[in-house]
Amino acid sequence: MILRAVGPSLRPYGITNALHDPTLELRDSQGAVVGFNNNWKDDSTQASEIAVSGLAPTNLKESALAITLAPGNYTAIVRGKNNSAGVALFEAYNVQ
Repeated sequence: MILRAVGPSLRPYGITNALHDPTLELRDSQGAVVGFNNNWKDDSTQASEIAVSGLAPTNLKESALAITLAPGNYTAIVRGKNNSAGVALFEAYNVQ
């Protein structure tokens, strides 16, 4: 899976209050954190997987995870870094 939390790239579409620096946290059904990202290029291994998928965010401040998930329920939490506020978009892609 490729999971993304985008904010800055929403501005060209008229979203003036887009979240400046989104973070992405993924939790399993027990509430345990199974993934976290602030800026999608922070982890070079994940950044490579994300780039190869063709789903890399267009802004370095946006968040993304390349993750293999077992079947089950998950919760994605998108927040602004340093508790900032704004509009963000969460996306989930099932990639092979």
